[in-house]
Amino acid sequence: MAEKHAVKVLIDGKAVTLSGYESEEYLQRVAFYLNNKISELAASRGYGHLTQDMKSTLLSLNIADDYFKAKEQADAMEQDIENRDQSAYDVKHDLIAAQMEVERLKKENEKLRNQLEGRR
Repeated sequence: MAEKHAVKVLIDGKAVTLSGYESEEYLQRVAFYLNNKISELAASRGYGHLTQDMKSTLLSLNIADDYFKAKEQADAMEQDIENRDQSAYDVKHDLIAAQMEVERLKKENEKLRNQLEGRR
């Protein structure tokens, strides 16, 4: 089983201990991401006048927005990979069919040469 890590970080100026099976570097990146999102929101006009609940809701909405955009991008990339895989399969199929046709034509050519040689 993977080792659980704990790391103390600052999130919005408050000391928080994050723990999980991910690396400490990953947990630090999560805290960094949250702090950047909070800073983005704090730079918005009127943010300072909002209640803590509303600030948390806005933060959650922004994170959800990032998630859905990233998921949409990942899904599009997955679809692109599937399309490329299908194209590669089609090309391989066409190549095999062409190779089989070449072999058939070689045999037919050999047969015709033998018939021509037999008439001489």
